[in-house]
Formats: sequence, C-alpha cells, structure tokens
Amino acid sequence: MSLQRFKGPIHLARKVISMRPRTSPLHLLTLCLGLVILIGAAPGAVQGQTDAPATTPVRFTFDHPLDGTAAPIVLAQARGDFRAAGLSVATDIAKGADDAIARVAAGTSDIAQADINALVRFRDKADAPPVKAVFVMFNIAPYAIVARKSRGIRALADIEDKTLGVVDGDLSIRLWPALAARNGLKVEAVKQQHIGAAVREPMLSAGQVDAVTGFSYLSALNLKDRGIPADDLAVLRFADYGGSAYGAALVVNPQFAAAKPEAVRAFVRAVVKGIQQTARDPAAAIDAVMARVNGGSRDLELERLRTVLRDNIVTAEVRHNGLGDIDNARLIQAIDDIGVDFKFRQKPTPADIFDPSFLPPATERQIR
Repeated sequence: MSLQRFKGPIHLARKVISMRPRTSPLHLLTLCLGLVILIGAAPGAVQGQTDAPATTPVRFTFDHPLDGTAAPIVLAQARGDFRAAGLSVATDIAKGADDAIARVAAGTSDIAQADINALVRFRDKADAPPVKAVFVMFNIAPYAIVARKSRGIRALADIEDKTLGVVDGDLSIRLWPALAARNGLKVEAVKQQHIGAAVREPMLSAGQVDAVTGFSYLSALNLKDRGIPADDLAVLRFADYGGSAYGAALVVNPQFAAAKPEAVRAFVRAVVKGIQQTARDPAAAIDAVMARVNGGSRDLELERLRTVLRDNIVTAEVRHNGLGDIDNARLIQAIDDIGVDFKFRQKPTPADIFDPSFLPPATERQIR
C-alpha cells in the first residue's frame, strides 16, 4: 500500500500530537474522531478487506467442435463455476481425441476432454507421458452402428453381408471386432467401405451404404434432421450388445496435476456442478452452448444433449455410484476388448489409465 494513501491521516495525527495544553477538550476530541474516520476510510484498512483472490490459469481442450454434448462444461464456464473455484479457464478445440491427448501430453493443454479408449491406445506408445484420466464424462461410450431398417437391418445380427460405411479415425470401428466376437458374428462377413466424415450421413441417406459406424447422438440425429423417418433408423448401440466401454473423460497433463493438484480438483468439482445443472435444466444449458456456436439448430442440439444425458451420462450406474468414477472390473474388460483389435506392447492396468484421487466425495457427485 502506498504512503500517499495515508497523507491525510498522518497530517492530522501530527496536528493532534502538537496541540498545546490550552486546546479545548471538545476540539481535541473532534480532531481524534476525524483521525479515526480517515484511517478507517483508507483503502485496505477495513478489517477483512483483501485484494481479489488469485486465479489459476487452465488451458482446456475440447476434442470436437462445440455441440449440445459440450453443455456441462460450457455451462460451468458461463455460470462462473470455474471462476468461483479460483480458475481462469481458456478453451480451444482439437482435431479429434488423438489430437486432444497429444496436446495434453505435450503440455500445450492442461486438461482435455477425450475418449478414454483412445487414451488406452496412446499410453501404449513407448515414449508416451503418463497422461491419465481423472473424471469420466460419459459412463457409457456412444459407439453405435446406425442403419436403415429399409435396408434389412433391425438388429446387430442383420449386419452380416451388408456394407458398412467407416470414416477414417472413427473410434467405434476399433471396438467392432470385440463386439462381433461377443455376439458370434464374423467381421469378414461385413464389407467395410471407407468414406469421408462429411458424406457419412448423405451416403446412408442415399442408400449407397447399408449402415455407418459412429456415435449414437451424432449420426442418428443428423439423419433425422436430414428427413430420414425415425422409424426407419436402427441405432445399434454397442452397450446394448455387451460393450463395456466408457467414453469421453477428462485427461490431465501429469506435470500440471503434480504441480497444481488443487486446481485439478477444483476443475473437476466445477464440471460436476455443470453436469448436475445441465441434467436439471437441459434447455437452459443449451442456450449457453448456442451463444458460442455460429449457426446451428437449437432444437437439434437440445435433442442431442437430452440423448447423451439419457444414454451416456446419467446412466443407472451413475445414479447409483455418482458421476465420474470407474469400476475397475469393467475398465479391465474394456481394455481387453481394445486388445482384440490392438496389439499391446504391455497391456495397461486401470491404475495406468485412471486416477480417482481428484474426485470429490461420492455424496457431491450424485445426480438428484
């Protein structure tokens, strides 16, 4: 605090001290009261007054462009939940899960949202930093095969002898061999046609492929938005056929986690609040998203959000155990499923992939 702020009080104090004995008691009392008032009014002199609390900067990365599924984090930022937790969060967008994880590993992002199954594969690299997930956003992965019933596909068994459109980098197809094996299907009996992401829904809509792999909350809703009747769509969710995979998770740079563990815990607590509030009022949450999206249909994104809340976030397991945690046995099974189509150098354990130490108590992670 600068001396300039005290010039008034100091001058008055000197005057009081230099008073001659003949100064009247009333005059002296008045001057003393003025001294008390001036000192009390000085900036920072009021008891309990402090400067604005310091905030910890956090660089956060989404693994895909903003849509309705980003509502919990966008809402937490819009509501000031991060700021209230002492964080200053800046966001950017990666080109998929692999890119998001690579940014965290390199330290150009502190925290990212990325598919936990992509993290399992990343950690198997010889030089991979020990990046871990600290919170599971999607308790059930949204992996699915989306097909047209009019093309003869109503159940997973109908996919044999059909043409499946697959986008390069698609995460669902990586677990298709394990799903096929679990359901007694032959992978080689399904023809895979590699297609671009931009033409996935148009090609299925035009009948150029019989089905496509993807996320249930993306392709299915996008096809409905293109005018495909809902009753002509078969959404074959991997989870409905024995798939055990978790989905999107928060992954953290190990150096950031070690240096600023309380910032990581604060970030997770804010995300929990964002999910809880989104589940209570999806319509209000989608407004926060649309304020940051250039164009797009609010109705479509609200339906997307409600779908992902119902199918992937607020599951029966989450209602019982709370948000964000994992079941070790289930994660082991998911890692084994990855191994059906991926040759591990050394198969990881759940502890290699997930660190629960940053989670709030289970009572704070409940969906009510």
